[in-house]
Amino acid sequence: MQYRNLGKTNERLSAIGLGCMGMNFAYGPADDKENIATLEKALDLGINFWDTADMYGNGANEELISKVLVPNREKIFIATKFGFRFKDGVAGHSGAANTFFDGSPAWIKIAVEQSLRRLRIDTIDLYYAHRVDPNVPIEETVGAMADLVKEGKVRYIGLSEASPASIIKANTIHPIAALQSEYSLLARDVEGEVLKTTRELQISLIPYAPLARGLFSNVLDLNSLAEDDFRRTLPRSHGEHAENNARLVADFALLAKDKNCTPAQLALTWVLAQGDDIIPIPGTKRRKYLEENAGAVEIKLTDQELALIDAIAAKYPNIGARYSEGAMAMVNH
Repeated sequence: MQYRNLGKTNERLSAIGLGCMGMNFAYGPADDKENIATLEKALDLGINFWDTADMYGNGANEELISKVLVPNREKIFIATKFGFRFKDGVAGHSGAANTFFDGSPAWIKIAVEQSLRRLRIDTIDLYYAHRVDPNVPIEETVGAMADLVKEGKVRYIGLSEASPASIIKANTIHPIAALQSEYSLLARDVEGEVLKTTRELQISLIPYAPLARGLFSNVLDLNSLAEDDFRRTLPRSHGEHAENNARLVADFALLAKDKNCTPAQLALTWVLAQGDDIIPIPGTKRRKYLEENAGAVEIKLTDQELALIDAIAAKYPNIGARYSEGAMAMVNH
């Protein structure tokens, strides 16, 4: 495994992290035996950067991770997030009718204690605001997060899906170590002002869904997904968008074959090639795909190959929105 620095810190994080959400939330049935084996395999592969959130399974994801985190605490840099809450107590995705966001200082104090209890640790390495609450000044949210650093409950703080203006305001209150946002060949919203801002402030970009939620695996059959699989709600999974993306991924797979790697590895390599300040966190719940993802760090792309990848993306522009309308309304505040 290769390693990259977190922002301006000296923390060395695996160049490819592990997104744990799908292990028991949003992506169909859970298999805890395989989940635990996958977490243990991550340690074997040198993947020390693990990502979760309190909303994933309404805390169940944090509890799952704790089983491997606690006996291996010194080997793992754990990130979790707060802010999404459920009106009826039933876990749902970010665009669901029962989901709302709370970035208030009062909730942060409660949320961090709950995460610490579920993770069974004393300090969270990286604590993110899962979104920016449009009803709470970002200065208040980050001020409360900064208090957690002073109290020793959190080491570093981050934001997720924040606008350049919010990033700049937040960083004046307390140094922001990381911005987590969706970033892949199919989701390039951060290119431009967001990435310009993070680089000016020396903030790491942490791309989630770098494989476009499994599309770049080139083996994902949307029709085979569980009825409650979150991916069924995404515009890119339907109609003309799905047809466009199937053609894009098919062309991309041919390029991967020429490169003697899998489409997923090529997709991750493309993300990694966008800068050393970028640390993607592909999600998986199977050892097979974890090992495949880890192999991407060994692949190098020439300028010509990067141009070919951009050409493929440009050929199929009708990719569709990355979230439902309700979920999209919660990003870039």
